[in-house]
Amino acid sequence: MKEQTVAAELKEKLMHKPTNGWTRLTPQQQEEVMRFAEGYTDFLGKAKTEREAVILSVAMLEKANFRPFDPAASYQAGDRVYTVNRNKAIIAAVIGQQPLEQGVRIVAAHIDAPRLDLKQHPLYEADELAYFKTHYYGGIRKYQWATVPLSLHGVVVRADGASVTVNIGEDAGDPQFVITDLLPHLSAEQNKRTLADGIRGEELNVLIGSRPFNNDEEAESVKLQVMNILNEKYGITEADFMSAELEIVPAAKPVDIGLDRSMIGAYAHDDRVCAYPALMATLALDVPEKTVVTVLADKEETGSDGNTGLNSSFLRYFVEDLAECMGAKVRRVLSASQCLSADVNGAFDPTFSDPYEKRNSCYLNYGAVLTKYTGGRGKYDTSDASAEFTGAIRNKMDEAGVIWQTGELGKVDAGGGGTVAKYIANLNVDVIDLGVPVLCMHAPFEVIAKLDLYMAYRAIQTFYC
Repeated sequence: MKEQTVAAELKEKLMHKPTNGWTRLTPQQQEEVMRFAEGYTDFLGKAKTEREAVILSVAMLEKANFRPFDPAASYQAGDRVYTVNRNKAIIAAVIGQQPLEQGVRIVAAHIDAPRLDLKQHPLYEADELAYFKTHYYGGIRKYQWATVPLSLHGVVVRADGASVTVNIGEDAGDPQFVITDLLPHLSAEQNKRTLADGIRGEELNVLIGSRPFNNDEEAESVKLQVMNILNEKYGITEADFMSAELEIVPAAKPVDIGLDRSMIGAYAHDDRVCAYPALMATLALDVPEKTVVTVLADKEETGSDGNTGLNSSFLRYFVEDLAECMGAKVRRVLSASQCLSADVNGAFDPTFSDPYEKRNSCYLNYGAVLTKYTGGRGKYDTSDASAEFTGAIRNKMDEAGVIWQTGELGKVDAGGGGTVAKYIANLNVDVIDLGVPVLCMHAPFEVIAKLDLYMAYRAIQTFYC
């Protein structure tokens, strides 16, 4: 065997060269990756909205012996509790062996995703076609939402105070909906628009019906037919839309991507691809050394404002209640705590490589991505994790054999984005972002690698233990 040169030995010792994660896994580990992805695919197909994600999470937690948190109770190491915030966010905790004032381990992901919300007066008829008017939620590229099958999810609070759950377009045999676009033969004027303006916000109108009611010649008979169907099914009237939260989301189911089935294509990887590993790592805990707090929050895609977003006080209030149960001071608990802000990053796309800085991008199949800072341009709107905390997380993952990488969201002046990290850092908690690289982020159909999903789970599991 040819001996290594001095330069080769030194290069191996000093230089950093990431490698594709699949080349570093045993056959058994590769099977674990694929098996974990099956559970995630099932979860993602059932949790199309933040409310549905909470319902599913509660069912999984209660099956694993988690119980609703009672601020007046006393808790011992190993106890498992959860609390739901307004049906759109959830916190789960496992009490640890160490005193609470030595800090808690927090993982915070979000379960909202870009979508189209119905306006408060959404239903209208135009030229004997019925439509819903929408207001887009979060950062979307509007043209991507035209001509794809859509479904309707959410709740309506009727005039009598009853809350009705709506889910149309997911089950076999359900009708689905669509936003129309011009045919190429007639799109000469539309083609002059910029890509960002190709489909405008007020053109995101969802086609929902075309048949008049009972062959009557009354005005708006198609709208009446639609309203009659909704009334028969849900007992609602048009006025009830004013007290509703109804979301239009892609109707497509999660599917394997690639002949090798190494990827998953689906709606809402951002950020349920991090929420699911965090939830599964929590369910797998026995009695951790430090108390573990898993947060699945709402409203991240619109800035985390509102009482179900992490710019509110609901996390701090939970930790404060927990501290009082354990005879601790909340400021001391938080100041000694650590957090992984579990959110996605933009995977390098060779087809559209220009806005990426290749040396500092993340890649599919290179593992969970550690993002030291987010924000835009001059590091605005970021917390920027310290070298000490970054080093501690790096060492924990290396010792556990977690495959991981680092990544920034594009070139310095190309744009940028934010996560919930800064809101938790503002509580005097050490925090860094860790998540999964995503292709086509914020599109109705995003793509992730199964290996990266599994390594996010392993990273969170390692952080908790």
